[in-house]
This record gives sequence, C-alpha cells and structure tokens, in this order.
Amino acid sequence: MKKPNLAEGRDQFASLAKNLAQQDCPSYAGYCSLAQARCEHVLGNGASEVQCLLEAARMFIQAQKQSSDLLCPSYDENLTAAINCYEHAIKVSVTAGETSLAASYSQEVGTILLEFGRASEARIHFQRAAELHLQNPVECLLCMKKVACCKIMDDDMEGALTILTEMQFLAQEKGGVSGYERALGVYTDILIDCEITRVLLLMILQPTPQRIRPEHAQTLEKYAWHSLLTSSSASTSAVTAAAADNSADCHYIVKLLDEDTFLLLQCLVMSCQSEDVEGLLVLQTDISEKLSKQQQELVQRIVQMHLSK
Repeated sequence: MKKPNLAEGRDQFASLAKNLAQQDCPSYAGYCSLAQARCEHVLGNGASEVQCLLEAARMFIQAQKQSSDLLCPSYDENLTAAINCYEHAIKVSVTAGETSLAASYSQEVGTILLEFGRASEARIHFQRAAELHLQNPVECLLCMKKVACCKIMDDDMEGALTILTEMQFLAQEKGGVSGYERALGVYTDILIDCEITRVLLLMILQPTPQRIRPEHAQTLEKYAWHSLLTSSSASTSAVTAAAADNSADCHYIVKLLDEDTFLLLQCLVMSCQSEDVEGLLVLQTDISEKLSKQQQELVQRIVQMHLSK
C-alpha cells in the first residue's frame, strides 16, 4: 500500500532514456521518455510533461528514419507513436494557454510528415497551426502557405487557389495596405508569392467565364491582351497601363511585381490564351529563375498540358 515515489521513478526513466539514446536505441529511449512524461503528468508538472513528450516523439522519429534508411518493412509504428506524442503535447500546451507553442509543435509534426511524403496528413497539422497562430498574422500566413503547398502536392489545385486567395486578402488587411500604400515588410514577399502562384494555378485550371470567381477574373485581367494595347513598347508603360485599367487592388499588386516578372507572367498568360507552345517553352527557361521550386513545377505542368493538346 506504499505510495509510489514518482520523482525517483521519473529520474530513473530519464537516466535510462539518455543511456539508450547513447547506445543508438532511439525507440526504447522514446518509450522511457514517454514513461517519464506520465510521471510528470501525475506530479502536475505540465511544462516538463510537454518536454518529455517532445523528446519521446523525436526519438521515435529518429527510429523511423533508421528503419526507412535500412529499407526495413514496418507498419510505421514509430511514426504513429511520434504523432501521438506530438498530439498529446499540443493538447497539454493548449490547455495551459500556450497556443504559440502548440502551433509550433503542429508545424513541426507537419514538416516531419512532409519529409515522409504524407502531404494529406501534413496539411491537417499546418491548418491547425494557422488557426492557433491567428494572433500572429505572419506565422498564420506562412502556415497557410504550407497548407496550399500540401494541396498542390495532392493535386487539389482548386483548394490551393482558394487558400492563396484567402492569404492575399489577409496579407493586405494585416500588412497595412490602403489604396496605393506599400505593404509592410514581409507582407510584400507574401503578396508577390501569392500573386505568382495564383496566376499559375489559374492557367492550369483554365476556368470558363461562367465559372470563374470575380477575384480570380480580376487577377487575370491584369495580364490580359488589353494590357499591352495602350503601350508602345514592352517597358514600364505596360505595367502602368495594366494598372490604370483595374481597381485599386490591381494597381497595388502590379506595383509590387518587378517589371521583368510582370512582363513574363503577362507573356505566359497570353501564350496560354493563344496556345503558343513554342512561346511557352521559351518562357519556361526565362521565368524559372524568378520562381520557387514548386512554382517551376507548376510552369512545367502548364507546358505539358499544352504539349499534349
């Protein structure tokens, strides 16, 4: 009937976990850290419980990577155990009011799942991180970008376009955009990245005039044929003419893009409209240096779509 000495058990589990980690037995070290977390929970040490859970999760991830590197057949039990540890750590952090920490743990598990090629599962964790980061707009936007990337990897182009449009509205709201004022700091980069990716996605989806949403139609208008009709040369006047024909929002987005990027995007849209495959092949080389890796893959997909017609 003697009451167990939890503090002593916790210390012994911690020591055992450290020794097993040094002996390159990460899965066993993870189970010891998990037992340590249970002791911390009974003792009421929430912060220490979270740290033990994270340590256990990282040990399980290390074990999973070892199995993958050795091509050992498994049911991914170590990865499942790691995700469960992260989930528990997030729950404890949210209960304690540490939403920022909980969001960072959601981002961490999402990144790990992406490394293992599980974009669908990673998207759920990035979405939760974005919701937990509502009081931190920049982090929220970065998590939403990860959600859009996961949707693109899952071939959900429509869903990715919706997320990126929401990102653009949020970045304009939180970035201090008013009329022709420039966004603050990092919001400029976010808006530029959203604009480029949205244009590429629209070229892939090719929505009909009857189905296209007003905000997407407004985006394409900036790169339509008439943008060049009032310009005598492919220079800054093309950007000015495009901006003059649209709303204040269109003015603003066009001003953010540098001249070369705007003209390359405009040529891309026009080449897609006219089914100019040779033009697309030339543009693919010229525009790639200005795009991220995923955006380059979208351009490659656009080219392949037109080559197969």
